[in-house]
Amino acid sequence: MRLSRFHLHTTKETPADADVVSQQLMLRSGMIRRLAAGIYTWTPLGLKVLRRVEAVVREEMDRAGALELLMPSIQPRELWEETGRWQRFGGQLLKLKDRKDAEFCYGPTHEEVVTDWARGELSSYRQLPVNVYQIQTKFRDEIRPRFGVMRAREFLMKDAYSFHVTPECLAAEYENMRQAYTRIFERLGLRFRAVQADSGAIGGDASQEFHVLADSGEDVIAYCPDSDYAANLEKAVAAAPGPRPAPSRAMERVSTPTQTTCAEVAALLGQPLAATVKSVAVVGAAGFVLLLVRGDHEVNEVKAGNLAALGPDYRLATDQEIVDHLGCRPGFIGPVAPARPVTVIADRAVAALADFTCGANAEGFHLSGVNWSRDLPEPHAIEDLRSVVEGDASPDGRGTLSLCRGIEVGHIFQLGQKYAQALGATVLDEAGAARVMHMGCYGIGVSRIVAAAIEQNHDASGIAWPAPMAPWQVAVCVINPKGSAEVESAAVALYDELRGLGIDTVLDDRGLRPGPMFADIELIGIPHRVVVSERGLAADSFEYRGRRDSEARSLDRAGLLDLLRG
Repeated sequence: MRLSRFHLHTTKETPADADVVSQQLMLRSGMIRRLAAGIYTWTPLGLKVLRRVEAVVREEMDRAGALELLMPSIQPRELWEETGRWQRFGGQLLKLKDRKDAEFCYGPTHEEVVTDWARGELSSYRQLPVNVYQIQTKFRDEIRPRFGVMRAREFLMKDAYSFHVTPECLAAEYENMRQAYTRIFERLGLRFRAVQADSGAIGGDASQEFHVLADSGEDVIAYCPDSDYAANLEKAVAAAPGPRPAPSRAMERVSTPTQTTCAEVAALLGQPLAATVKSVAVVGAAGFVLLLVRGDHEVNEVKAGNLAALGPDYRLATDQEIVDHLGCRPGFIGPVAPARPVTVIADRAVAALADFTCGANAEGFHLSGVNWSRDLPEPHAIEDLRSVVEGDASPDGRGTLSLCRGIEVGHIFQLGQKYAQALGATVLDEAGAARVMHMGCYGIGVSRIVAAAIEQNHDASGIAWPAPMAPWQVAVCVINPKGSAEVESAAVALYDELRGLGIDTVLDDRGLRPGPMFADIELIGIPHRVVVSERGLAADSFEYRGRRDSEARSLDRAGLLDLLRG
């Protein structure tokens, strides 16, 4: 490809409304152009990168034995009603009507559609297992789309779905997909981690997320440097503490006239923050509930929402509900002697405390030296309620946890029978009996990978693509201020030779001065730059610079070809 015949429109200015580096560089390099909030046009340059990612994903899915199909992006309401998700999916579901007033949605995911396909196509256990996938545009009506294509409303996704007679067969395919995903991200040259994850709105019995590691990531990952343990913060297990010590102090009511937070109370009393208990009043499936965590910990909302007593739709209690149940306004509440009986759920670290400090349910007062059984009943339930913190013991017992940030680019689920049961997707087993199929679901954010790779691979000059994702491997730059036919001919000859060797090469024949030309090549992230000039031809050499090299160097033709072929 000659850049003189290619649409390349770069800019020096950083767009004011671009929040993260990937969005800034994708706009500056001309990879994407905004059409509306969270909706982008992919230019020829951007599409080349997108197709690179797509090709690797497709090759590894095919290698893993999955079969490609293509399902409609517009889905009828009736299917979503069968699974109960027409209302439950929430505002992200873009709903529309056709000219006959029939209701549809623009698919954010395809569990309903693929299960409908399966119940019509699969009738016997002999047809299983089967894994089908597609690479297709999805739409989720994000309330606040941001970060460019990282959290866009319209995005390109690879979603796969497998069908099985037994959960053991599903587990085997889940592992097959985990290995395929590992190969995909390794081939793309990304630093990533596979982590245990919460299944969220998709549902299912087990799931893992794949995160590209980057400081700009929205997700926090807890991992053990000394083992393979890794989990999303929502899922990371806080290791159980040791046994509870015996009480050593009497309970005492202390004045805390203006101290309403655990940190303020601990400072006033000269106590460690870890010796205080934070009470969080919520309303869920079991009604009014008091959640207890240590003062130096935070309630993990996802863990709490997974408790049967709360459910995913639980909420914070209102001030009036708190007064009604505890007899006091927020800031001084606690589990000792509430005004009315309340359900108390304690984090495991709180259940192991002795002589702790908590609110007294009286304005301006807290209680210190509080002990379970003696001063208040044992909690109704003891759960892993909190988010882990740096330095916590790893749940596998092989070290301590560290935290880092990541960008989720893939997620695999063991769905079980959730969707097959709802849609009546069955096959006949060996005995001729109808069996509800077990399902797996496996997604990769193809367009998000592009942005995530930039977040991980950039510098002050622009993008520094991993080679498998670059739009071209080599840029041959023509320095030809006098219009030398010899320089032009030598550049074209090198360009043709590299292409003949199977090396994807672009010829920058736009006639720009060296500064702007090199700035463009660095901005768009080409891994290798070769300069053809009169000076180089006179010395029988080419100027070569790798995208991450600090300086250029001169190579003869043989040395250059050996380097680029290697």
